Amino acid sequence: MNGKCPGSHEMFVRCMFTVVLSLMFLVGGAERGSADEADARRILKAMSDYVGAQESVSLEFDATLEVVTKEEQKLALASSGTLTLNRPDKIHVTRQGGFADTEIFFDGKVMTLLGKNLNLYTQLDVPGTIDHLIDELRDTYQRPLPAADLLLLNSYDALMLDVTDVKDLGSGVIGGIECDFLAFRTNEVDFQIWIAQGNQPYPCRYVITSKRISGGPQYTIQIRNWKTGDEALAADFTFKNPTNADKVDLKELKGVGMLPDHFKEGDAK
Repeated sequence: MNGKCPGSHEMFVRCMFTVVLSLMFLVGGAERGSADEADARRILKAMSDYVGAQESVSLEFDATLEVVTKEEQKLALASSGTLTLNRPDKIHVTRQGGFADTEIFFDGKVMTLLGKNLNLYTQLDVPGTIDHLIDELRDTYQRPLPAADLLLLNSYDALMLDVTDVKDLGSGVIGGIECDFLAFRTNEVDFQIWIAQGNQPYPCRYVITSKRISGGPQYTIQIRNWKTGDEALAADFTFKNPTNADKVDLKELKGVGMLPDHFKEGDAK
C-alpha cells in the first residue's frame, strides 16, 4: 500500500461502480420475462389514458440537458418552468434557465414565443389542437415543448414507437411520491419513466439517454405540483404584449433554445 487515500471523486466512482455491478446481477436475476414486459406496458398505457383524459392540467418542472464537449467533459444545463393546458387547443409554457427566460402562448390559432430577457417575440399561425402544435413545433420548427410526448392524447403510441426492450424495475420515490419505475430501449435512445402509483398515474420523472452521441448525454425532466380539473392553475393563453416587446421572425429570435448561443453542436460519434 502506498498510504494514499483516494480523493472524494474517485471514492464516489468506486462506490458507484460497486452499486452498478450489484444492479447488473439484481436486474438479470429478477427478470420475469414477458410478465414484466406486460406489466410495464400496462402501466405506461394507464398513464397515457389518464393524462390524455385530463381536460385541464397545470404543473411545474425542473429539467436538465446534458451536453458532451469535444474533450468528453459532460456538462448539465439546468432550467425550471411551468406548463398549463386546456384541451383541446390551449397551452401556456414558461421556462427559465441561466441564459434564457421564455414563454409560449397558444390559443388554438396562434403560437407566440416570447424571449422575456430579450423583450422580443415571434408568432406562428398553427391552428389546431395541442397535439398538432406539438407535432409542428417538433417536426417543422425544431422547437419541441418540454417532454411533449407525455402530453399527447395518446402518448403510449408515441413513446412505444420503435421500442425493442421493455422492463418493469419495480418502484421508486420521486419528490415523496411512490412511483412505478419503467425502462425502455430503442435503437436511437434509452428512456426511463417514473409514474405515480394510485388513481392519478401521472409522469413524475422522464429520462432520455442518447445512444448515438459519445458520452451518452441525457435529458431529464422532473414534474411537481401536478394539478388537474378545477385544481389546475389558470393561465393566459393569448399573448397581450404588456412590455411592448418587438416582433421578429423566428430565425431572428436567438438565445431562446435549449442551448446557449455560445454552445455549438458537434457531430455524433
